[in-house]
Amino acid sequence: MTKTFAFASNFRHKAALTAAVAALLGAFGSAAAATPATTYNYYVSPNGSDSANGSKATPFKTLAKAAQVATKPSTTVFVAPGTYAGGFKTTGNGTAAGRIYWVSTTKWGAKIVPPTNSTNKTAWDNRGNYVSIIGFEVDGSKIGSGTKWTLGIYTGGSYNVIEGNHVHHTATTIPCSSAGGSAIGVDSYFKGVKGDVIGNVVHDIGPAGCSYVQGIYHSTSGTIMNNVVYRVGSAAIHLWHDATDVKIVNNTVSSSAFGIIVGGGDFYFTSAGANNVHVHNNIVFDNKYGISEQGKTGTGNTYKNNLVFQNPTYNILLRNGLKATNTISSNPLFVGYSRTAATPNFKLTTSSPAIGRGLATYALGTDIDGRARNATTGYDLGAYQH
Repeated sequence: MTKTFAFASNFRHKAALTAAVAALLGAFGSAAAATPATTYNYYVSPNGSDSANGSKATPFKTLAKAAQVATKPSTTVFVAPGTYAGGFKTTGNGTAAGRIYWVSTTKWGAKIVPPTNSTNKTAWDNRGNYVSIIGFEVDGSKIGSGTKWTLGIYTGGSYNVIEGNHVHHTATTIPCSSAGGSAIGVDSYFKGVKGDVIGNVVHDIGPAGCSYVQGIYHSTSGTIMNNVVYRVGSAAIHLWHDATDVKIVNNTVSSSAFGIIVGGGDFYFTSAGANNVHVHNNIVFDNKYGISEQGKTGTGNTYKNNLVFQNPTYNILLRNGLKATNTISSNPLFVGYSRTAATPNFKLTTSSPAIGRGLATYALGTDIDGRARNATTGYDLGAYQH
């Protein structure tokens, strides 16, 4: 059993937003098309000043300053392209009717990096509820002095959304210990529920073979959809602690120790184990282990229409007499895959056996790039529709 660290993060079940999030436009000319008009609006730019008022004309300079004022429901923080110091905490709470949105106005244009002297192990520590974090890059590759990052985006509230972000090269040089780490963390430690991780790219996380560092680590209810995760020390996607009622759908995971782990253990508030978890339409390719149940799991889990191939120890290992259905055991035929390539291309060639083999049930209507999945060939497997 792969045991991981205890951490705090939970985020909102909000799959309907994903189609609109695809187009993030540059600088302050336009906000992301996904975000509705909000009552309060703040702006951040590398050329701003934290003594300013955070308006479009006089933006703040740091995300930490914006976090001090973005505390009310129906707020959007627009962040212009540039480099920003991480190691900050957001605590503002939105509501179901008025979320708090943090938006990189150009997708991956706002880059969060370790400060010169780090005092925090987390790049972005969100403790608020009804918060959406959309379109940022978290790059932990250039380490300064002080505390090394072990966590990328970590959320400890309820009904949060982590969408369209690029998190990479975090925790790669830390000692392998039970303190653990993850690129994106969603946790039940503060009793959060309903967290969505949608359309993110996660790679190069943790020391190779370290069983305590995960890609996407989820310990409550919610969804994990349309993500690409590769080169992770332990599991690309890992459910643990109080994880239950999770939909893991249309992800592409590769080049890690484990592909997908479904399980419960080291419980915070429950002891029922991971149940009602639906693992559908995923591509799990070229890991040491494929899809597995570990710890305590229930009989309500389903494993349908996954492509699981070239995971030499095992492709699928389930408990409680469960059986996977409609599993494809063939090379996915990506456009340009290599375990060591800086940027593998996980899109599908026209010959891929993953084309048209997915279920519409639970799947989003668009892929990681916003491309419609209900095309003539039907729903493809993995994060990309061909």
